Amino acid sequence: MEFLNSAVGKNITFVKPAYFIISAFNGIANIRYYFVFLCFIYIFSVVGNTLLMIVIILDHTLRSPKHIGVVNFAFTDLLSSSALMPKLVDIFLFNHHHISYNDCLAFMFFCLTFFAAQAFNLVVLSFDRVLAITYPLHYQMRISHKLILSLIAFFWLLAITIILTAVGLLTRLSFCDSVVIQSFFCDHGPVYQLGCNDLTPNRVIAHLAPVLVLWVPLACIVGSYCCIGYSLSKTVTCRERLKALKTCTSHLSLVAIYFLPALFIFTFGSTILPNARTVSLSLATVMPLTLNPIIYGLQTQEIK
Repeated sequence: MEFLNSAVGKNITFVKPAYFIISAFNGIANIRYYFVFLCFIYIFSVVGNTLLMIVIILDHTLRSPKHIGVVNFAFTDLLSSSALMPKLVDIFLFNHHHISYNDCLAFMFFCLTFFAAQAFNLVVLSFDRVLAITYPLHYQMRISHKLILSLIAFFWLLAITIILTAVGLLTRLSFCDSVVIQSFFCDHGPVYQLGCNDLTPNRVIAHLAPVLVLWVPLACIVGSYCCIGYSLSKTVTCRERLKALKTCTSHLSLVAIYFLPALFIFTFGSTILPNARTVSLSLATVMPLTLNPIIYGLQTQEIK
């Protein structure tokens, strides 16, 4: 196979492909229109998140730790959409299905890092809501700009470390059979399963990473809202409870948009037809990037 660069020596112990072939959406009629739609999604995402950041940065009344978290979330959305969607359109709309080995790993690293960072950012925002509702009179003393920035930096470092470990372990694999990735991008699972040597470390990180970047953040968020619910149960009037819950609607909407599709696909993915699963996963990936600025723009009173 001429596209394979094998290790030097008589006994081939390592085979690194010159490129991978990304294959998805096979046999779907008029699929090009879907990627034209994604082009508009990307433009809307970039404009929406950029405007949201500009509004918060320029308005001196929006300087609370919560708004720092919102800017970070919008910035992550901007990075995530820019890492994924232009390449997605290039691959499937312009039929550039071949991607070099190094480019594929870089594509994977940036996409997965930004996806993981989104989940961790939701944890930061839930932490802010817990303190705001549980300790309303001491909120300004308990949470500072330094604390929220430290949390953001920690979670970014955590996301980078987890994904860098997963991607780094791929470099030890030998690809001696197929180079066709059955996914719409260089996803970790479909890539490591193409390896033909010991896959144990890759299999371990493939099971561990979703727990760390999906289930643990979700558990933290659920725990946060349990604390909020307990705090509100001690509130005297129903009006005060509704007022407090109203400050959480934008965050809860983002949590639902981000986690519910991912949980559905992880739970029922094996029973869904491959093309339906690919379309569902791609929509679950790109739609939150567009809806997030709308949600925070329309449901956050200070920004309105």
